[in-house]
Amino acid sequence: MTDAAIIDIQNLRTQFGRAVVHDNLNLQVRQGEILSIVGGSGSGKTVLLRQMLGLEVPKRGTIKILGEDIHSRQAKHIQYLRKRSGMLFQHGALYSALSVFDNVAQPMRELRTLPEALIHDMVYLKLQMADIGFEHARKMPSDLSGGMIKRIALARALALDPELLFLDEPTAGLDPDRSDSFVKLILSLHKQLSLTVVMVTHDLDSLFALSTRIAVLADKKVLTVGTPQEVVKVEHPFIERFFLGGRGNRAMEVLEQPDQGPVPDHPQQHKEN
Repeated sequence: MTDAAIIDIQNLRTQFGRAVVHDNLNLQVRQGEILSIVGGSGSGKTVLLRQMLGLEVPKRGTIKILGEDIHSRQAKHIQYLRKRSGMLFQHGALYSALSVFDNVAQPMRELRTLPEALIHDMVYLKLQMADIGFEHARKMPSDLSGGMIKRIALARALALDPELLFLDEPTAGLDPDRSDSFVKLILSLHKQLSLTVVMVTHDLDSLFALSTRIAVLADKKVLTVGTPQEVVKVEHPFIERFFLGGRGNRAMEVLEQPDQGPVPDHPQQHKEN
């Protein structure tokens, strides 16, 4: 990780009618880190994520990604930047009418420049990276468990070899074992691919296990940003409620335990539905 800002958000104002969600919000995401965004209901976490992707436009302010203002009127710039980022939506958002293979292939086919033989090989590589056995490639989303859908959606997010990976509630709906497995997979891919990751989550276990830094949204701005240990020391009602209750204290205890060793770079292929 370096101190260079791969995402630079300055003086952001987000407004829907008379409702102001963000006001004078500033945030920088460093290259190679995993930055997690937390906040209460209505604080605009997912809206901010969508603005970074160029899917929504703020009322005022700038969002620069890789040095480019993504909300300038140059559409080609936006498309180029989107190709350099991947997005894992909360519920996977797989196309229900497409097979696992075709879901992962879809971003590659949209480029209209890659031969089908290369797409075939790349899809199987991405499935392997996401710990998906090749026997699942022809299944339909309706045949898959929630954990499988998350992994396939992750494979699709990595289809174009992005530098940036956005995660919206990546462990939502997973049982503890599958959640832990998915966290280990994200950590392994982050290391192998030198990704910069921006994540929105309310899951404290995942938050502490994954985050290099945490940005707390409150009072319509970034209240504080820092390591988990730094953030929990900030005096604010939301931080006290969110981090310092029973669940937060238990998650912090796990974080402070001695390191149990590195996450394996090549997890065993996931064979179950």
